[in-house]
Amino acid sequence: MAGSASAPATIFCKLCLSHHPEGDASTLHACGCVFCTQCLQQYVSLCVREGGGSLVTCPDSSCQAAQGLSDSEVACYVSEEQLELYKRLKFEREVQLDPSKAWCPVIHCQAVCCVVPGVEGTPSPVPVPCPACHTIFCFDCKQPWLEGHVCSSSQPLTSEGDSSTDAPIKQCPMCGIYIERNQGCAQMLCKNCNHTFCWYCLQNLDGDIFLRHYDKGPCKYKLGHSRASVMWNRTQVVAVLVGASITMLLTFPFLLLASPCILCCIFKPCHRKKRTKKMKKNGKSVPSDQ
Repeated sequence: MAGSASAPATIFCKLCLSHHPEGDASTLHACGCVFCTQCLQQYVSLCVREGGGSLVTCPDSSCQAAQGLSDSEVACYVSEEQLELYKRLKFEREVQLDPSKAWCPVIHCQAVCCVVPGVEGTPSPVPVPCPACHTIFCFDCKQPWLEGHVCSSSQPLTSEGDSSTDAPIKQCPMCGIYIERNQGCAQMLCKNCNHTFCWYCLQNLDGDIFLRHYDKGPCKYKLGHSRASVMWNRTQVVAVLVGASITMLLTFPFLLLASPCILCCIFKPCHRKKRTKKMKKNGKSVPSDQ
């Protein structure tokens, strides 16, 4: 109708699955994805609280942009207090993941120290001088570097045990971030990179769903659970695998029988035939499929 006002433009937010006016939406600079501003505020705030300084990326899982939100863009969706927390956690994370930097272990200092590389890179262990309190410590075990220092974290693991295996803080063998273990299971999961490893020997356990690593070798019986608990865990894993296999075997014949109906719903050949007959009946020309 002439003179009627056009409908206001809206955007569809993939987070709340709702349509919103363009004025209530925000566009991410790195990828151009559009979401409602309220959802972005909640999402970025959650990333700051739970991310531990990790890069805030686009909430759309199908987005291919590798670049995350800049600090100035994060500031648009969180409070000033949360922004300061994000910057601090981000800086601490960068130091933890940088092999050329280390935190001074002195509690009242906590300065960022630079690791002096050796002739062939950075040897391990290596002494690290603190520019603030002038303490010299070992880069690996963070203990004071004295004459004839022997790093406890570089000692081989023996069947009798070693003092380094009981250290409360170790680095993830995959990403290098520091992890503290107070008690419990020796199978560790890094929250930063989702890498699973043994606390004692740092061996990769990503594919060891039955925990066979603790059946033999220097880590035998060191999982931290009783034998009965381990066997129950293995029984549950086997039950899940068997259940999934049985479910697939039972549903496969039904899927095979229902496949013609599924294909019919997708391509709708019956609907096209009815439309063709109706057009012929009304004397209209039938459009070519090509």
